[in-house]
Amino acid sequence: MTQEALSNLLREHRRFPPPAELAAHANVGESAYAEAAEDRLGFWATRAERLTWAKPWTQVLDWSNPPFAKWFVGGELNVAYNCVDRHVEAGLGDRVAFYWEGEPGDTRTITYADLKDEVCKAANALAELGVGKGDRVAIYLPMIPEAAVAMLACARVGATHSVVFGGFSADALRARIEDAQAKLVITADGGYRRGVPSALKPTVDKALTDTVEHVLVVRRTGQDVEWGGRDVWWHDLVDRQSAEHVARPLDAEHPLFILYTSGTTGKPKGILHTTGGYLTQASFTHWEVFDLKADTDVYWCTADIGWVTGHSYLVYGPLSNAATSVMYEGTPDTPHRGRWWELVEKYRVSVLYTAPTAIRTFMKWGDAIPAEFDMTSLRVLGSVGEPINPEAYVWYRERIGGGRAPVVDTWWQTETGAMMISPLPGVTEGKPGAAMRPLPGVSADVVDEEANPVADGSGGFLVLTEPWPSMARTIWGDPDRFVKTYWSRWDGLYFAGDGAKKDEDGDLWMLGRVDDVMLVSGHNISTTEVESALVGHPRVAEAAVVGATDPVTGQAIAAFVIARGEGDVDVEELRAHVAATLGPIAKPKRILVVPELPKTRSGKIVRRILQDIAEGREIGDATTLADTTVMDSIKKALGL
Repeated sequence: MTQEALSNLLREHRRFPPPAELAAHANVGESAYAEAAEDRLGFWATRAERLTWAKPWTQVLDWSNPPFAKWFVGGELNVAYNCVDRHVEAGLGDRVAFYWEGEPGDTRTITYADLKDEVCKAANALAELGVGKGDRVAIYLPMIPEAAVAMLACARVGATHSVVFGGFSADALRARIEDAQAKLVITADGGYRRGVPSALKPTVDKALTDTVEHVLVVRRTGQDVEWGGRDVWWHDLVDRQSAEHVARPLDAEHPLFILYTSGTTGKPKGILHTTGGYLTQASFTHWEVFDLKADTDVYWCTADIGWVTGHSYLVYGPLSNAATSVMYEGTPDTPHRGRWWELVEKYRVSVLYTAPTAIRTFMKWGDAIPAEFDMTSLRVLGSVGEPINPEAYVWYRERIGGGRAPVVDTWWQTETGAMMISPLPGVTEGKPGAAMRPLPGVSADVVDEEANPVADGSGGFLVLTEPWPSMARTIWGDPDRFVKTYWSRWDGLYFAGDGAKKDEDGDLWMLGRVDDVMLVSGHNISTTEVESALVGHPRVAEAAVVGATDPVTGQAIAAFVIARGEGDVDVEELRAHVAATLGPIAKPKRILVVPELPKTRSGKIVRRILQDIAEGREIGDATTLADTTVMDSIKKALGL
């Protein structure tokens, strides 16, 4: 990227100071940065004391064998106890833990006392099935309360859970069951998706391996399912158990969960997180970044439980803080496109955490839909999953937050376990598009090819320079791959795989994966930068950019855009807009206007398919898409 383009990208003059009332009563103030800088390990030790420990630790961090860290060495605690029992013991049993809303409109209100009973019964059921400390359990469930109960029950008995997103195929599920050598699979007959039951049990049946002794099945939709000798109904086994169960203390480094993420070799990577360090950082950052007031806030993280955001900020973080959360089973457009805002109004949601992909979809649908609902309860808005472009940030703040609620744009990964870089709503002057600076206790930088920190106004590779409590401990069963993948590029530095830039203020802008970089006439140009420039145009609701092979420039920029509102889009005007924003080198060679973009059920754009279109190839496998009919509408729009 040229310096001219870089300076254009980072020329963001809009600023949003914290609301005075929020700043005056913020959970975390500016002094936290100085406290952490003076004594980083002492800072994290103090945050760990927010939890209840059965046995104190003797050493905060053992970094004698990097990159294999041990945090809170010798300490013992139980995650389920910290998320449930201690709140009931403190007199909070009547507080709502989850307002659950099913897609068809059925609801459940689950208090902390209710949750404790359900988790204890599930823990007793696991014991009856022979599952205990050190075993692995695969969880393949829709967004229903039993998913959180199953996770907590595993944590309670010391079994390591592996939650697999309910949209994955039988082959993907089998690979994860096999790699973890899971002893039990917990699933459901199905879940609801866009108004109709979507089967899950048949996928599990196809995915089973010899290691699986039992399949515990929740009845959700009432669909007919095949039944085998390993199958047990949840309501038959769990509901008859005692609600009394003593949570056993576990070592701080006991494996809490494995979460699989995609790998370049095709074999998924089983990211292993342990107990004490993970819960310390997930709990503290949830309280810190969202300024959580547990006695008054209603919090909603829209992530699926199968992703790390669902682990850290739908289950473990909020429950450890005695928060009241909303859990929703369905999609944003069922039964209507105002469904989310209807739920915000219904439950008086005050903190909302969602993804830029969803925000840009709502932008495309128009301002009139959210305007129909009362969302004055919202006081903090969060963004996660990918860089948020400035215009989406401003729309989110103005149209959803009413111009009142600060936006916290959070950067972190499955591998980091918890938030690493984010504004603080009571401290930071918000800057649209910027993730700002590392959170207190986190050490991050942007470096060049030789690992030298770049100057303000320059870009490079995002690295983490010091260990942190919620860091992944290894890749399950493959420590060599863990070292090679994350710690081998530069000595002593964790390379996140993301590009980033510092603006003239030294604030951080995330640019997405470094492999999402196009080489155009010798210039590295990030797809994120061009997409952000396109969405900055008032006629563009959403954009996706790929590099297409070009005989002259090496790669040429091909952009796919979704129009905002009615009427034709002037493609040449969009090309000129990108050139004016980023510089002529970043001007797309082709801009294709499409009605939708191909996305997975987690909301990620499938760029491989767009690259097939841009390079005139036959379109490859589209079975992972959330809606395969999208390809028909794209082909029709492009005359393919």
